[in-house]
Amino acid sequence: MSQPRLTFIGAGSTTFMKNIVGDILQRPALRDIEIRLMDIDRQRLGESEIVARKLAATLGSKSTVTTFTDRRAALEGADFVVVAFQIGGYEPATVTDFEVPKRYGLRQTIADTLGVGGIMRGLRTVPHLWAICADMTEVCPDAILLQYVNPMAINTWAIAEKFPRIRQVGLCHSVQGTAFELARDLDIPLGEIRYRAAGINHMAFYLQFEHRQADGSYKDLYPALLEGYRAGRIPKPSHWNERCPNKVRYEMLTRLGYFVTESSEHFAEYTPYFIKEGREDLIERYGIPLDEYPKRCVEQIARWKTQVQQYRDADRIEVKASHEYASSIVNSVWTGEPSVIYGNLRNNGCISSLPEAAAVEVPCLVDASGIQPTRIGRLPPQLTALMRTNINVQELTVAALVEENPDHIYHAAMMDPHTAAELDLDQIWQLTADLLRAHGDFIPEWARPKPDGRRNAA
Repeated sequence: MSQPRLTFIGAGSTTFMKNIVGDILQRPALRDIEIRLMDIDRQRLGESEIVARKLAATLGSKSTVTTFTDRRAALEGADFVVVAFQIGGYEPATVTDFEVPKRYGLRQTIADTLGVGGIMRGLRTVPHLWAICADMTEVCPDAILLQYVNPMAINTWAIAEKFPRIRQVGLCHSVQGTAFELARDLDIPLGEIRYRAAGINHMAFYLQFEHRQADGSYKDLYPALLEGYRAGRIPKPSHWNERCPNKVRYEMLTRLGYFVTESSEHFAEYTPYFIKEGREDLIERYGIPLDEYPKRCVEQIARWKTQVQQYRDADRIEVKASHEYASSIVNSVWTGEPSVIYGNLRNNGCISSLPEAAAVEVPCLVDASGIQPTRIGRLPPQLTALMRTNINVQELTVAALVEENPDHIYHAAMMDPHTAAELDLDQIWQLTADLLRAHGDFIPEWARPKPDGRRNAA
């Protein structure tokens, strides 16, 4: 059987590339896959090439590894395209997304998927994703795009609007990662838990979360989660980061009756309830890690300096399975062996209580026919209402990009729950203009304010 061709755009994200490629090479049917690594940073690309080749050697793979700085050449004839990059990087873009809002008293935790930071990241990112899709349309029209870039919902929605024929799925590890966390909190093996989740990226909820009993029946675990939280036994100290105690999500469980699939540090800035000027008691009570994403970036950069030398010196590289869905999708499409993943796609009626065009996160069957989403129906009304507050921001950001209408950037910021809870209209307008100016050439020209302060309206 022939081997698939996988192109990795943004392969300079070496650690993430290692996880994805390592997962794929551990699949028997994919062990000799053709790997194409593409990045504009030649140094990071070279480092990733070293890691990919050592992964193949460690696993006894005959996989070929080729590197590219030309995106179109890397995409030629590809069967699968993995995308993972950050336009503008930690410096200057992420720093700008945090420091400029701080001047207005607007504090954030992650700022990569919603809020003014998420809006700016979408404006920086979507044009580059569209350029990839344009190339794919010409040189690999049947390839499947595995999109790992934030802001996930905005990106997925924007691709579906402009390139509806591209076979794409947005992928995140929040559903499976949170299931692991909850199983750990309850001291139950993950393999004994059955769950079903749906919603939008970073705001999907477990509609069912159950424990398999000895007789084969299933017991609802929500009462145990609620009782454990109220008694102070859970959440346990964070498995992922000691700065993030995960109390925000448990508190929302007590209010909504369902547990959200993305972290407390994210969720704190998706809603207007937790980060408020002059309310340090809330920050302390819920352990909200302000400026968390910049801290992670600094730590990751420092850690990478040690890791890259270790990779260069090692003859073999330890390979562990990650929680990412990419290898499962590639294996199922290529071999026909079915699997189930959680993917982000255009709604198309999967969740009937959310807009048709919105990007939703639902369980999907994957096989030789591709990625087939599950129809969920209506969500509980309180979940639908909360999701719509985030969808408003996503929809307006996508409208700004598709129509090249800068007014909608300001409208998106105006509708953001956290921003609107902290700032008045004049502040929101001025902050948005300041961010657009600060990002300069990373932002499309049509979106940049003119020197006299007027918006460059289409």
